[in-house]
Amino acid sequence: MSPHIHAKHLSEQDIEKLCQQIKQWGIELGFNYVGFSDIELSAAEKRLMYWLEKGYHGDMEWMQRHGTKRSRPQELVANTQSIISVRMDYLPPEDVDPIMILNHPECAYISRYALGRDYHKLMRKRLQQLANQIEQHIGRFGYRVFVDSAPVLEKPIAVKAGAGWMGKHTNILSRDAGSWFFLAEIYTDLPLPSSTPVIEHCGHCTACIDICPTQAIIAPYQLDARRCISYLTIEHEGSIPEVLRPLMGNRIYGCDDCQLVCPWNHFAHYAKEADFSVRHHLGTASLLTLFLWSENLFLKNMEGSAIRRIGYQRWQRNIAIALGNAPQSNKIIKVLKSKVEISSTMVQEHIRWALQQQKLIR
Repeated sequence: MSPHIHAKHLSEQDIEKLCQQIKQWGIELGFNYVGFSDIELSAAEKRLMYWLEKGYHGDMEWMQRHGTKRSRPQELVANTQSIISVRMDYLPPEDVDPIMILNHPECAYISRYALGRDYHKLMRKRLQQLANQIEQHIGRFGYRVFVDSAPVLEKPIAVKAGAGWMGKHTNILSRDAGSWFFLAEIYTDLPLPSSTPVIEHCGHCTACIDICPTQAIIAPYQLDARRCISYLTIEHEGSIPEVLRPLMGNRIYGCDDCQLVCPWNHFAHYAKEADFSVRHHLGTASLLTLFLWSENLFLKNMEGSAIRRIGYQRWQRNIAIALGNAPQSNKIIKVLKSKVEISSTMVQEHIRWALQQQKLIR
């Protein structure tokens, strides 16, 4: 394709060559997959509306705030004709065995995606670079970059773009990459042909459903976020229901159980990005060490981390629950007591619950 052909004048052959070029540029920029989706998301819209009607979104009111903009891309970005969907592996190479951490209740379990730096800025910058390269090649075109930053149905889009299939746990799965990856998109006014979707390969397996600590996966492909530990520890702002607290174990930020048990993650790849390397020994940190962080230390250590978004109060709340679930320890009881009077009302409630649990454990 000759350089600087105006986007409106691209021939079918030009478009085909451009798609191949976009894939190549994307891989060079560090994405592990690049595909293309159309904007027909009516089936996904029906599933979303059913999910919202059931109240499965819990406190995440933004899931319904934007009406149909989430499922109708042209309502979000006028003139959108196709979507470039990318994925990027995030599993840190130096990570210890996650199962080992889950089996050591005095340690803090943090979802693997949050052990390194926040992915939003990194992926947004790379996607912008990709858009710039396209623009240099064909001239100006309409586009908008999204990294978890707007009402976008990224999972159905990724499925249509051939990045994988929707697993029964509602995460996207790939035969050659498992599910340990981030998704992001570029909405564009270019008429890019859709990639070929992949065949589903979950079969009769229900490992993710069976392992869920809180039975949040209420049926294949249906997640009740109100029971999900990731939702409870990250999105939910207030008191966590007492009936669910013992089921959370030592998971203080997110939960990976459904991914850890998935057979397809035997084929997952470690992240190549240094930004996704484990920071501040979060992969093996003890609950007491993290609970004793002051708010200033939390803000300092979590600078550039996705964890910072939940704030210090939810951080303390989550760790208090995990300490309540830990084996009985005079040291834990002492530390919990030392924090009661200086904590917020919401955190106090969870500390007192943890103290009750500690005294009940024999």
